[in-house]
Amino acid sequence: MSVQSLYTAATGMDSQQTKLDVIANNLANINTTGFKKGRANFEDNFYRHYMMPNQNTAEGISIGLGSKVSSVQTEQKQGSFQDTGNALDVAIEGRGFFIATDPITNETVYTRAGNFSVNAQGQLVLGSAQLGRLIEPNITIPPEATSVSIATDGNVYYYTQGQTSASNAGQLNIATFINPEGLIKKGENLYVQSDASGQPQQNTPGVSGTGMLRSTFLEASNVNPVSELIDLITTQRSFELNAQMIQAGDQILQLISNLRR
Repeated sequence: MSVQSLYTAATGMDSQQTKLDVIANNLANINTTGFKKGRANFEDNFYRHYMMPNQNTAEGISIGLGSKVSSVQTEQKQGSFQDTGNALDVAIEGRGFFIATDPITNETVYTRAGNFSVNAQGQLVLGSAQLGRLIEPNITIPPEATSVSIATDGNVYYYTQGQTSASNAGQLNIATFINPEGLIKKGENLYVQSDASGQPQQNTPGVSGTGMLRSTFLEASNVNPVSELIDLITTQRSFELNAQMIQAGDQILQLISNLRR
């Protein structure tokens, strides 16, 4: 039995190590625009049944064999808003993701980070130092534009020199998913759809339950440093308890081996 306790406690240490990795990633992205924190979920392993309950016994004898990580869940809770004053910065208040296309792979990607910029062709792209992913549907700002504004419904307007009324450059759409937690994290603040997320539904901001846009704002990470530090402490203590269980099992084995002396 003491040998089994070593393996059981080892599964607990392995599970807690995974949770520590998730917490470390959350804290590392505390200032990442539009980042959504992860949460490690656990479940118990299978059981060794020495006696099954029956009509004559209220309870059987079953010994669990540890724990494992069942999933790392992405919490899509709204992050706070940061006022940047930049006309091309946009935050989504509510459900939905911005839509963009990778110009190399032609892959459709989704993001909550609305730090947009304009490329050399005047096209609206996601802010990136390496690759300009085009916003979908395509929006082009003419070179003679002197100012740009984005309305709460996603319409992009611009003014030119001497112009008294705004011109429309295009419309920002928002994609929603029946299960946004099923999206696959790709890095660079990007998600791609999966079988678990379902098909995207594109709508104008504010229509069919999609969020509204907030121009000159960015959505901050939804990581709460206080709760993450509390999780860090409790996870560390759980790891230590499992380590002590291994030490206790080793001491029992040592006592057994010394009985022959």
